[in-house]
Amino acid sequence: MAAKTERALKVVADNRKARFNYAIGETFEAGIVLTGSEVKSMRTGKANIGEAYAGARDGELWLYNSNISEYRQAGRFNHAPKRPRKLLLHKRQINKLVGAVEREGMTVVPLKLYFNEKGRAKVEIGLAKGKKLHDKRETERKRSWQRERGRLLRQKG
Repeated sequence: MAAKTERALKVVADNRKARFNYAIGETFEAGIVLTGSEVKSMRTGKANIGEAYAGARDGELWLYNSNISEYRQAGRFNHAPKRPRKLLLHKRQINKLVGAVEREGMTVVPLKLYFNEKGRAKVEIGLAKGKKLHDKRETERKRSWQRERGRLLRQKG
């Protein structure tokens, strides 16, 4: 039998700062409601979720402040680059996320924007708690030590 291949994901945008600024707990995969020109712009890689966040409104979860650049060939049928976009999740998942935000003061942060193997646009969101300054320093210290250790092992062997 052939070995199972990894899922073919085309990552459009990655929020690398989120893993540094937040302690990520549980992650969810959510669909996202897009217009045609937004999908075409994303396929060319023109999206940014570095400053984006998710919030609840009317029992639904919305992605705010994400930037999907305008698609030049769309002409007058283009979209607003920073408009709020609806996230598609099960009601139980939405209730869990909203409850954690309200009760525990957590944040819903987008981690990755990608196309799955079927070509559907997805957002990986994480339930996160903000790190304190000393936690960020500790993370940086560990990261630099791992780098240094790798260099030493390469030189030695």
